[in-house]
Amino acid sequence: MAAQADRSFGQTDTYSEAGLATRRLAQWIGDTTWRDVPAAVRHEAKRALVNYVAVALAACTDPTLDKAVRNYRRFSAGQSSSVIGRSERVDLLNAAALNAMSANVFDFDDTHIPTIIHPTAPVAAALFAFAESLADSGPHASAMTGEALLLAFVIGVEVECRIGNAVSPEHYQRGWHITSTCGVFGAAAAIAKVLGLSAQQIVWALGNASAQAGGLVETLGTMSKSISVGNAARNGLLSALLAADDFSGPDSPLEGERGFLRVTASKPDADALSRELGHEWALLSNTYKPYPCGVVLNPVIDACLDLRRDARWTLNDVERVELTGHPLLRERTDRPNVRTGRESQVSAQHAVAVTLATGKASLAEFSDGAVTNPALRAFDTRLRFIDDASWPVEAAQVVVVLRSGETLSRRIHAARGSLAAPLADVELAAKLRELADYGGSGVAPQPLIDALWRFDSATDAAALMRLARAT
Repeated sequence: MAAQADRSFGQTDTYSEAGLATRRLAQWIGDTTWRDVPAAVRHEAKRALVNYVAVALAACTDPTLDKAVRNYRRFSAGQSSSVIGRSERVDLLNAAALNAMSANVFDFDDTHIPTIIHPTAPVAAALFAFAESLADSGPHASAMTGEALLLAFVIGVEVECRIGNAVSPEHYQRGWHITSTCGVFGAAAAIAKVLGLSAQQIVWALGNASAQAGGLVETLGTMSKSISVGNAARNGLLSALLAADDFSGPDSPLEGERGFLRVTASKPDADALSRELGHEWALLSNTYKPYPCGVVLNPVIDACLDLRRDARWTLNDVERVELTGHPLLRERTDRPNVRTGRESQVSAQHAVAVTLATGKASLAEFSDGAVTNPALRAFDTRLRFIDDASWPVEAAQVVVVLRSGETLSRRIHAARGSLAAPLADVELAAKLRELADYGGSGVAPQPLIDALWRFDSATDAAALMRLARAT
């Protein structure tokens, strides 16, 4: 594929060698067909969409969405597209933003390993908004099929995760919110695919996206995080639409001297953009969370649930708790004194306390109400982190030392929901049912589940959004 891409570009453009990595990626985006996608990747795309709809329905009536919808609607240019779980309709750009926000509010969305990108929200939100705009454009417009949307989705996820691999792990460590910064490229690539853009225009779409990449880790635990996730979908969609109108961009938006990779990481790996492209697929490294929190907390919660099961002690009997895991566990979740449910989703102090206290780890345990419990807040000083870089991210050990002197320990080698212990299809469907009920939209989950599992045969991809719309 790469060799063909080089010959094709050599015949049709005047790019310098400096843009080779971007050109290869653009050519692959344009050339890849549904036949090129392995069956396992096709199925994983549907699994990702089941999880996407589930988490978007969970957050559809959250105050974050209420405030965002109220403000974004003021600037809506039309009513072509739906907001999942709500009755409002807005234009395609605002729908892309709002649905990406909704899917990421509770940190319950999917996670790509090892970049920790939440890949589906920016890409799927852009694609469904665009699909609805096509369906709304008149009786003679061609609908986007489910197969076409799935292909574009696979491609968008591949692009954002490869860019993420090229800048990881430094990118996140420097404070860039990687889902937002890389998600804009995934959305741009996906929309470029369904638009049928030329390789030249796809390079421009990626260039337009590079001008709009942003998002800071400092915003985690606040409503502000949702802005950049929404922007990733909205701006990626806009980037491709502009490129379709020959709105030009730089030759080397990714690997250029002042391109995305070098600006956001000191030692990027540009080869990651095309290494084994078309042979290794990012979706096969995608995972789905059983708990609404940062993915590095999954093994911690697994261990705490095991320790709490049938225990004859209470949280007040605990002298201290020691967490051993990859340094990312401490870096991303050492957050005492949380004030909101959002902050609690990335707080090991809260996750350990609430799970040991209740034996549960659902959305209710990571809510604004849960963090006001004085017993949980008093636990903060009893937690210690032990970093061990040899441990994988999906593993952790929890040691509980009781005031009596008794010590209890659980080690999780592969957290539930990890690549080694993935959620089954039936578990993802159950998650959609549970979260649809939690969100309170009134949307019936089973028709959505049925439509998603057979989505590759859908003649109109936008029909799914009609099932996801509140009446």
